[in-house]
Amino acid sequence: MKKKNIINILIGMAVVFYIIFGTNALDDIKNSTASVINAGEEEVVEVNSGEELMVYFLDVGQADSILIRAGNNNMLIDAGNNEDGALIVSYLKELGVEQLDYVVGTHPHEDHIGGMDDIINNFDIETYMMPDVLSTTKTFEDVLTALSNNNLTYLVPKEGSSYDLGSADVKIIYVGEEGGDLNDASVVLKLTYGDNSFLFTGDATSNVEEELLESNANIKSDVLKVAHHGSDYSSTNEFIDAVNPEYAVISVGKNNSYNHPSLNTLEKFNKRNIKVYRTDEDNTIIFTSNGSDLIITTESTNTNG
Repeated sequence: MKKKNIINILIGMAVVFYIIFGTNALDDIKNSTASVINAGEEEVVEVNSGEELMVYFLDVGQADSILIRAGNNNMLIDAGNNEDGALIVSYLKELGVEQLDYVVGTHPHEDHIGGMDDIINNFDIETYMMPDVLSTTKTFEDVLTALSNNNLTYLVPKEGSSYDLGSADVKIIYVGEEGGDLNDASVVLKLTYGDNSFLFTGDATSNVEEELLESNANIKSDVLKVAHHGSDYSSTNEFIDAVNPEYAVISVGKNNSYNHPSLNTLEKFNKRNIKVYRTDEDNTIIFTSNGSDLIITTESTNTNG
């Protein structure tokens, strides 16, 4: 159902409640109902009172895995390397996660889908998403086998489509196609919760960043998950300026052989006074939002955003 129609229905319900029950009931509807209001080009997502959004950038070494929690709803983006699967399963269960509304494998590289078979085999998953790109690796075959064994099919997300995660909105910004570089097939997502927003870029290279800039997609976000572990293949000056983040998060392994993140990439963020968090230095990084303010917690220090 389109957002405009939903808003019209809610307004109609509010009027009926006002006629029958008076102003108190009308105030209750206003305070408890999540809705989307168009404000120019920005979509401001109003949140349910008391519901928090938590975004966990998990420390999985030279790999990616991100957990998003909005009330009782959960989304996982990527699942680290093969050896990270059991670790991620254990971490999620310690948090009390029993089901995952959405799981996204941004692209079929081992450092993003390595632990996916463990995730699929251990949690109830409502929707599994990945790009329409195939790989001949055993890691990718393990994911397909796990999906089949659990009677799950995968959804190829479409650009521009949106998904509700509690009071949060997840929009698909980009979906790559079969090509020479699997990194350019990365699914790019934007999460909006009240006034706060996050951009998740997988391993998208500067080619994808250029496409996003040319498409005039709304990529402006408070938090940028830096693509490809902070390598020189991503994070162009033009892209960073368009996102204009307050915080940047780099998922990267200690003393990795790729020398990620590159000094050039770090300098781009530093000269713009963008606060950088790194899993090799800060371990798991957690952003907590009430819809207006961000609190950042790491395993080494706690800071207010």
